[in-house]
Amino acid sequence: MRLVFAFVLLIGIALAGFAVYMAQGYISQTQIALEKERAARKKLGPMVEVFVTNKPLNYGAPLTRADVRTIMWPANALPETIFQKESDLFPDPAKPRYVLRQMEKFEPVLGVKVTAPGIEAGIRLASGMRAFAIKVDVASGVSGFLQPGDRVDVYWTGSASSGETTRLIEKTIPIVAVDQTANADLATSAIIARTVTVEVSPQQVARLAQAQATGRLSLSLVGRDDTTEATATPVDTRNLIGEPDKVVEVEEKPACIVRTRRGAEVMESIPCTN
Repeated sequence: MRLVFAFVLLIGIALAGFAVYMAQGYISQTQIALEKERAARKKLGPMVEVFVTNKPLNYGAPLTRADVRTIMWPANALPETIFQKESDLFPDPAKPRYVLRQMEKFEPVLGVKVTAPGIEAGIRLASGMRAFAIKVDVASGVSGFLQPGDRVDVYWTGSASSGETTRLIEKTIPIVAVDQTANADLATSAIIARTVTVEVSPQQVARLAQAQATGRLSLSLVGRDDTTEATATPVDTRNLIGEPDKVVEVEEKPACIVRTRRGAEVMESIPCTN
């Protein structure tokens, strides 16, 4: 009987020791996880609430309170135009904002991606500027690679005194819409457009309208990071093939004058009429 009691006691002690060992391992792992979490929180710094979308939103869609939610975001990594207060994002519930760029679920709501309250999405022009539509095709429209936000140089080809000539008439003008689309996010591949709308001054509108009515317009895409300004002299057929300009010799005819005498007075010379 004593032997059985001793055996049971030993088993109990062994199980207790194993339980203590497992508990120590669990506590150790928990402490390590807590230390890692503290280190991560320290690295992230203080957190603040910001607004993000809770579903995908397409260009032109209204943005309402039901479309957003708040999450915690590192305070030292806040985008410049992010919304933190509901009163800033929705100052007037009766005037929703509209999406200017396609947004995915849980994407931060930024001021550059939505309109002002009550303003629908569409072409937005700077003060004093005008929108002008240029007709294009696969050749003149850079094979369909033009998108809203790009900049282009405009070349005119038409008849001049020296024959058909091509010249640069406008430099680095911004594109605000391609066909009926002002959203660059929709252009996932090259699309052959029929019209490109640019933002220009009223004087440039007059130049472009006259150029489009008297010849053909071609667009040349400017690189997004290119800060240089294009310079180009007019080019006609003779310039293109390297033919020297023709020199026209004008034969000078001898002058013919008539002198008129009235008594002793001689009048000024008068050129002949024949």
